[in-house]
Amino acid sequence: MTPIEQRNQLIAEKLIKNLKRRHIQAFYCPTADEALAQVMSLIEAGSTITWGGSMTIRDLGITRAVKDRNDLNVIDREDATSPEEVREMYLKAFSADVYLTSANAISEDGVIVNVDGNGNRVAAITWGPKKVIFVVGLNKVAPTVEAALARARGIASPTNAMRFDIQTPCHIDGACHNCNSADSICSYVHFLRNSRQSGRHVVVLVGENLGY
Repeated sequence: MTPIEQRNQLIAEKLIKNLKRRHIQAFYCPTADEALAQVMSLIEAGSTITWGGSMTIRDLGITRAVKDRNDLNVIDREDATSPEEVREMYLKAFSADVYLTSANAISEDGVIVNVDGNGNRVAAITWGPKKVIFVVGLNKVAPTVEAALARARGIASPTNAMRFDIQTPCHIDGACHNCNSADSICSYVHFLRNSRQSGRHVVVLVGENLGY
């Protein structure tokens, strides 16, 4: 085991312990392939499944693997052909069995931080789907909640604004300006500090740099 692998293992063990204290089930997978297998094992046959915007779950091939299974009912908003259909799929997500997403950051003591432009992702994380599975690369771990929020707004938000070509101040210079732009990609700030329904939230930590 390399020094980086040793460090990742220790950080993951600490996080799993702290997430468990918050009634959140957690696993650690050193590699992307192991993470994909872990996530797929958590999805029961016959489940209705959907996901929030996440480069992590796409890069890992999770959305493709889900679609390749013939025993799941998949809700994919990319199949929508109008804004009305997109909204309908957002609403259907609340009744899904499994909701897949990532996190913009997570503190070492287990608080999961997300920022959202539309609010549909953080709404589903909060309430609705029977199970929410986060897939989180260890590059998103921050020492404190404050540092996690700073990462979410200072790194993830500008990068995603550029990805979506949203004309916010952070798109221009890569830094958060705490703006009130109509296109703000961090209109909604969400802290998951405790899972009210024990086991509803599941975190799969991955020992690789994933997402933004």
